Amino acid sequence: MAELLVNCLDQHVQKSPESVALIWERDEPGTEVRITYRELLETTCRLANTLKRHGIRRGDRVAIYMPVSPLAVAAMLACARIGAVHTVVFAGFSAESLAGRINDAKCKVVITLNQGLRGGRVVELKKIVDEAVKHCPTIQHVLVAHRTDNKVHMGHRDIPLEQEMAKEDPVCAPESMGSEDMLFLLYTSGSTGTPKGLVHTQAGYLLYAALTHRLVFDYRPGDVFGCVADIGWITGHSYVVYGPLCNGATSVLFESTPVYPDAGRYWETVQRLKISQFYGAPTAVRLLLKYGDSWVKKYDRSSLRTLGSVGEPINFEAWEWLHKVVGDSRCTLVDTWWQTETGGICIAPRPSEEGAEILPGMAMRPFFGIVPVLMDEKGKVVEGNNVSGALCLSQAWPGMARTIYGDHQRFMEAYFKPYPGHYFTGDGAYRTEGGYYQITGRMDDVINISGHRLGTAEIEDAMASHPAVPETAVIGYPHDIKGEAAFAFIVLKDNTGDTDAVVKELKSAVATKIAKYAVPDQILVVKRLPKTRSGKVMRRLLRKIIMGRAQDLGDTTTLEDPSVITEILSAYQKYKDKQAASQ
Repeated sequence: MAELLVNCLDQHVQKSPESVALIWERDEPGTEVRITYRELLETTCRLANTLKRHGIRRGDRVAIYMPVSPLAVAAMLACARIGAVHTVVFAGFSAESLAGRINDAKCKVVITLNQGLRGGRVVELKKIVDEAVKHCPTIQHVLVAHRTDNKVHMGHRDIPLEQEMAKEDPVCAPESMGSEDMLFLLYTSGSTGTPKGLVHTQAGYLLYAALTHRLVFDYRPGDVFGCVADIGWITGHSYVVYGPLCNGATSVLFESTPVYPDAGRYWETVQRLKISQFYGAPTAVRLLLKYGDSWVKKYDRSSLRTLGSVGEPINFEAWEWLHKVVGDSRCTLVDTWWQTETGGICIAPRPSEEGAEILPGMAMRPFFGIVPVLMDEKGKVVEGNNVSGALCLSQAWPGMARTIYGDHQRFMEAYFKPYPGHYFTGDGAYRTEGGYYQITGRMDDVINISGHRLGTAEIEDAMASHPAVPETAVIGYPHDIKGEAAFAFIVLKDNTGDTDAVVKELKSAVATKIAKYAVPDQILVVKRLPKTRSGKVMRRLLRKIIMGRAQDLGDTTTLEDPSVITEILSAYQKYKDKQAASQ
């Protein structure tokens, strides 16, 4: 099994070295940079040689803490070229989150930027890395690339990346890898405990990413593929980097935000770069929809053929707007369901027979080799149509994650124990009368904030580290832009003075321990939490209270003390009244 990344670079360099691999859509509109396959291969080889010179060998783990940029892509490909394993950490994660991932993977090197630029603001990436690596004994070197001209502190472990790369040879023979060797680790949240490092391997993953990229989006040679995801998520791995590059495509790297410098940014970019496929998240669509249609209509979107949605179920209103306003009702809209664990798209309206129907807000059709089943509470397969159940996959597929790094038992327990003989997705789904699949959302304590997956337990742990907070419970509730937001119920110690100060401190604790997007939108102080006799918090009841469904609490017989519900209802009412008064 020869090195598969030859598929991503070398073969395209031989065929058409000057074809454009990447268009870096930088933060400032109109400053895009085009990188050919030849240039990308050279940069990748220099970076690969730099890693080797600094002691990185086959199988070593390398952390990449960088926003979307050609150098970040080259860093991923350079690791793959020498058989090292990359783990990209989203550049919005805090120092503590970064350190946790570096330590779990035992990374030897971290690659970062002096500073990032996003939405006109400077992000102090190097400072965050400095803070993180204080707690990372395995880190030997920090390679620092420069996005801005500003000087940052450079210590004994820090190496200026571009200077080192300039000394290296632009040729580096790819390491020969087995098809099941590890390609990368990517951390994702589970319903309990710390984030888990999912392992993706060489052959199956690349084949699956390339095939789904080509067939779901109807990719054709000459197209400009615009996936606006960050490389810190699986979408960026599969549909910004690996899928498009394996197919010799031109892939857009979007550094900015949907509303910088204004709400027309996506569509101005589509017009300027002549983007053929646009793949993004429902949360951005819901945000832009509020700004009105004129921001879209201002720009020429005639280059678009396919629109795609990823990261969470898309609501009907957002689907309609994307289809009618952005796509002028003439583009194919694919709502894609998949996960970090699946490596690539599993259920989507295309590929299908020519012109087959597409129903709004529905992923619909399983991809080749994907065999979904719905399960009932008793673990029995639900037959027939017009039924709901737990979504499982009953057959292996090439893109599936192989294990959780360092914890195969957790991998088995999370995905294969719940429904023996099946992979359990964690999602619920509905099979329509016509036999199509519609994803209804998570079935466990995992929420989806702006397309970012987060275990409520992680937020609870971050808040419970506060000395005044013995107990917390976090649940997700519907939010008109983010899809879901976090609502925290907290119990304070009796002698706590200033509750407003504690709430402020809790918000900052979550931002520090996880990331800013994880901070709960609402924090309600209660005397106690609703628990079963065995001490388990009944989050289901809390969810119903904030959804205004307190009349319909269902079975509360296991509640230790039913009067707790009245207590929480009255605290919530006071909280709402106070909010209304301050509007």
